[in-house]
Amino acid sequence: MSQEPILATHGLTRRFGGLVAVNDVGFDVRPNEIHAVLGPNGAGKSTLINLLSGELPPSEGQVLFHGKPIQGKSVRQIARMGIGRSHQKTNIFPRLTCLQNCELAARIHMGGVLGSWRSRARAREVTERAREVLATCQLTPRADTRAADMSYGEQRQLQIAMVLATAPTLMLLDEPMAGMGREETVQVTDLLESLTDRYTLVLIEHDMDSVFRLADRITVMVDGCVLESGPTDQIRRSEKVRDVYLGRHHEEATA
Repeated sequence: MSQEPILATHGLTRRFGGLVAVNDVGFDVRPNEIHAVLGPNGAGKSTLINLLSGELPPSEGQVLFHGKPIQGKSVRQIARMGIGRSHQKTNIFPRLTCLQNCELAARIHMGGVLGSWRSRARAREVTERAREVLATCQLTPRADTRAADMSYGEQRQLQIAMVLATAPTLMLLDEPMAGMGREETVQVTDLLESLTDRYTLVLIEHDMDSVFRLADRITVMVDGCVLESGPTDQIRRSEKVRDVYLGRHHEEATA
């Protein structure tokens, strides 16, 4: 695995009035790894993802993608550079089928489908891309099913498929297992694990079993700051991480 980061931040800070939600954060993400960001509620995790995706501008600091600064660019510009993002809440179009949802995501990313013979070729390309990501997410049998008629777990898989339809190299996933039962969580965990040969993932997640199974490296945040960052085994053994975030109950459970 290359040691050159695909994504890095330096001194990344975001203030909301007198509140510092992200404070001087520096971390990096390497190609084809799963890098988890952990922390208690209010630690600044979602704000960090919003800064990386362009949904919020930083108050200070840099975000580098392939070594080039991207802070200040729009969400669309950053998406076109190859950074895809999912949200905590399922962000799908319930009246559309699975295939139509993915076609729409691909079409928006590719700049729309207009008139002329080129539009027909582009439409075929969009549909091929949509069917490809549905297959990746094991949703091909549900291609013609309305999103509203799918299970919650399938809807979360569809949201990941829609991110894939935008042809990212880096995916920012904000709690992809939120609200799932154990069986659905295992399915999505398996899916994310299968993506790392082609994609790099930054993952916010509270399901610790999934995090410790998936993550190559983990960054732990507390009060907007990085508490510790390193390989998963290092974070699992860290006394200060256990004390501040995981809690003594985790220590007892793994003793």
